[in-house]
Amino acid sequence: MPGANSSDSGTMLPSGVHIRPFYNQGEVVERTTRTVFRNLTEGALLVVAILFLFLRNVRASLLTASVIPLALLAAFLAMKYFGLSANLMSLGALDFGLIVDASVVMVENFVRRLHDSGGESHDERSLIQSAAFEVGRPIVFGVAIIIAVYIPIFTLEGIEGRMFRPMAFTVCAAVLASLLLALAYVPAVASYVLARAKNESHESPKWFVAVRARYSGMLIWALTHRLTVVSGAVGVLGIALVSVPFLGTEFMPKLDEGYLLIESRRIPSVSLAQGMAISSDVERTLKRFPEVESVVTNLGRPSEATETMALNQADVYVTFKHGANGRSTDQLIPAMDSALAQIPGFDYDFSAPMAMRLDEVVSGVKTQLGIKIFGDSLQLLQEKADAILEAVQTVKGAEDASVGVSAGAMQLEIDIDRAATARYGLNVSDVRRIVETGIGGTTATNVINGRRRVPVVVRFDAAYRSTPEAIENTLVATPSGGRVMLSQLAHIRTVEGPEVINHENGRRFVVVQSNVRGRDLGSFVSDVRRAVAASVVIPNGYYITYGGQFENQSRATKRLAIIVPLVLLMIVLLLYASFGTVRHALLVMLNVPFALVGGIGALWLRGIHLNLSASVGFIALFGVAVLNGVVLIAYINELRAQGTALRAAVRNGADVRLRPVLMTALVASVGFIPMAISTSSGAEVQRPLATVVIGGLVSATILTLLVLPTVYLWVEERFA
Repeated sequence: MPGANSSDSGTMLPSGVHIRPFYNQGEVVERTTRTVFRNLTEGALLVVAILFLFLRNVRASLLTASVIPLALLAAFLAMKYFGLSANLMSLGALDFGLIVDASVVMVENFVRRLHDSGGESHDERSLIQSAAFEVGRPIVFGVAIIIAVYIPIFTLEGIEGRMFRPMAFTVCAAVLASLLLALAYVPAVASYVLARAKNESHESPKWFVAVRARYSGMLIWALTHRLTVVSGAVGVLGIALVSVPFLGTEFMPKLDEGYLLIESRRIPSVSLAQGMAISSDVERTLKRFPEVESVVTNLGRPSEATETMALNQADVYVTFKHGANGRSTDQLIPAMDSALAQIPGFDYDFSAPMAMRLDEVVSGVKTQLGIKIFGDSLQLLQEKADAILEAVQTVKGAEDASVGVSAGAMQLEIDIDRAATARYGLNVSDVRRIVETGIGGTTATNVINGRRRVPVVVRFDAAYRSTPEAIENTLVATPSGGRVMLSQLAHIRTVEGPEVINHENGRRFVVVQSNVRGRDLGSFVSDVRRAVAASVVIPNGYYITYGGQFENQSRATKRLAIIVPLVLLMIVLLLYASFGTVRHALLVMLNVPFALVGGIGALWLRGIHLNLSASVGFIALFGVAVLNGVVLIAYINELRAQGTALRAAVRNGADVRLRPVLMTALVASVGFIPMAISTSSGAEVQRPLATVVIGGLVSATILTLLVLPTVYLWVEERFA
């Protein structure tokens, strides 16, 4: 406001002067955090609704739902202790359905046992205790496996590790707390609220009775037609796996920050006045779009020198009108690209403020792909970079492709003629001193002001040092007392020289950079590699590296390819410890590949590329899928240990465990629905993860209920 105090400088602003931030990163953080908490709230409400829909028991539903705030409190305390903040990434994979899975299995068993007792038991607490011991062991191993599947995320390095490790930590803390609550808190409270609920029905709802009857018929058919069921499942799995290479890959989905940043470059020799004129043209062009609220250009290096930007570089911040029913950012970029292409004299890249700075810090490249060519000769580097640029531009999807400028700066070259200086009795150092003093300036004395010492620099007036002609006329005193012009002692000419010389690991390099639009980054980079290899010959002693977001994606993929198989082996060992037999452990592990089917299919249906967020979704999916398999197989084994025949144990076990399997799958998937359908800021990061989990749980549940009992019966008949 006019006349308001500036908190930064402590001075009074002149009348009519306003301070208005043109970019506030805090707004992005606030919007994304608001999206996360809204999704969590909606997910919690949906989970509670599913609990009541299945249990039809208010006390049991509220008891199970009470685990959510308690587990969440434990997770927040752990985050506080380890210094983690609540943000889009740390809370992005937190699913309340996953948190209550252990309690769902426990409470459902309580309700079933109370219903089966028919009120004949006079000691409901003993019955609840027995029911808790019945499912306690599979719950412990199931939750241990859920936590184990997150281990690969903790091994990620670089920016991907900093993004997803807080997420994995929060989920593991919440799930571990939910396990402790399911084993101690839930049975203790249930012994009071359920055992004393004499007048509350423990019967299954009518709709579930109908579903159970339909499922029994499907299970009988599956057990009778084993070869058809197993062959169909394997065929669907094969189709899903074959389709994966065609999904397209990328590092992370692009976060809509609500701002657009256009990084522009002029020729290196551009003057400040020319740069400002081009910036004015850019701003006028962008303001013609009705969706644009303001445009601000940062030209050159800031006064604090926080980044190395020259006068020929500028960052253009574009702010959009909030709440306007205009085009999205993805729709605006091609239109802005066409409009800016009409302005001569500069190149530009489209990005977002946080994304661009992050890419620059990580890889030194401000675009999605950066190709660096290393070598010694600047001229040869520039030639090869131009050839690579031509190859990149032929690849479909290449946008904003350009070569990092390393030449084009005009400079004055003074080549001293040693023979001429000798004729006049001068040394080369005498001429250099004159040039240095007259053009660059030299300290003549210091002005003393108290404790301060202010140097006084002496040099030629601007009129005598600003042009090549003026410098040529510079007079140099000779030892004989005469004067001679500098042009008689040296060859003075204007030449084109390097604007900047980039180094990395002691080697010079020039970078070719490009964004990609309309296709995935992974296949784009593969096509670029082939195009460069086919058309560009790299001399001996020179080499090429590919970086940018692709570098992060490649590093994360290689790390997961090593760690995930090791974790799966650890899960097999946990399952072996739980069941005591290798075949039962491997049977439960069938859920892992079949869970992929739904996850891959969901990505295809929604047109989402396979990125790191989706990969984390697959990891989270494996834990829930294995938990359901453990619960089912453990109960079938228990029935067989009691003397039930094999086929009857399979049918009865699947029938009894239908409700907990459906509940755990539904609460986990329903808890992710708000994340999957949200369009708010930050939802782009959560959407692939939620989509994979929801789709994968569909296929994993079908496998658990139909294919797994079928294969179990088939295998056990051979070992009977």
